[in-house]
Amino acid sequence: MIPRERGGNRQVSLTKTFTLRDDSRMASDYSRALGSRLRAIRTQQGLSLHGVEEKSEGRWKAVVVGSYERGDRAVTVQRLAELADFYGVPVSALLPEGAPQGSSEPPPRLVLDLERLQEVPAEKAGPLDRYAKTIQSQRGDYNGRVLSIRADDLRTLAVIYDVPATTLCDEFIAWGVLNADARRAVEHG
Repeated sequence: MIPRERGGNRQVSLTKTFTLRDDSRMASDYSRALGSRLRAIRTQQGLSLHGVEEKSEGRWKAVVVGSYERGDRAVTVQRLAELADFYGVPVSALLPEGAPQGSSEPPPRLVLDLERLQEVPAEKAGPLDRYAKTIQSQRGDYNGRVLSIRADDLRTLAVIYDVPATTLCDEFIAWGVLNADARRAVEHG
């Protein structure tokens, strides 16, 4: 379709071209960031590019791994998974967003106070009590005082209680059955 001099077609065409350039630039930036992660993992393991080729008995050619690291060559998900396996790391460790953040503090633990839970009226605490007992049973953890749970457990409980996870977290904190800093884990988890 040839863009007309007047009307919206020409503008749409220019917008599409601009968007494609932006997408290409973002893909290129991502490839370089991915390459940096690949290089960091390789060097952490004390391997040169030729060392990778030798250790893999030729499966991973130095020139190919180098082109991945420079961002000159696209790596498929399959090859990335195989490379992660070769390095002995999870795929997420190779992804730029999945890289461990040394400066960020770990999320707070979610700890249920099971003794305080027994003081909450059953009509309120019933689903939480049953859920906690199920986790205790699965873990074989019957110390009876506290129970560590995951942020995902709290989100599951929010579905059961039919309220947002942050609201449920605040409610559990108000009951005294969940540690006060748990809300950060729910907000960022």
